Amino acid sequence: MADALAKIPVVEIDPEGAFKYILVRVKVKDGDVHKDIVRGTKSAEYHNHIFEKVNPAMEAMGMECKCLGGGKIEHNSQEKKLRVFGESTAFGKADHSVSVEKLKSAFSDYEITWSDDKK
Repeated sequence: MADALAKIPVVEIDPEGAFKYILVRVKVKDGDVHKDIVRGTKSAEYHNHIFEKVNPAMEAMGMECKCLGGGKIEHNSQEKKLRVFGESTAFGKADHSVSVEKLKSAFSDYEITWSDDKK
């Protein structure tokens, strides 16, 4: 099962624009092994819409999910910049510093910043 966990991408976000994101802890069912992942998309009107897509996909792989919080991401692919900010009404504010570390693993050549600002 740890192999299945290792195969889950750490980051899946839209290639451009401003959108909601969530930080999710994925763990092997009945196990201690876990990893935190970032998911974000413009198609989600609310943060829980993202979780409603992620959770069944992870459960099908024998995983359990817990949303650790959310916020927003501004993705400027031309300038290679990501900005993480804001919070989720439903899940609370994600630890943006953790989210940024995850984003850096997928976008190592980007300038990535975060703040606790709401906008």
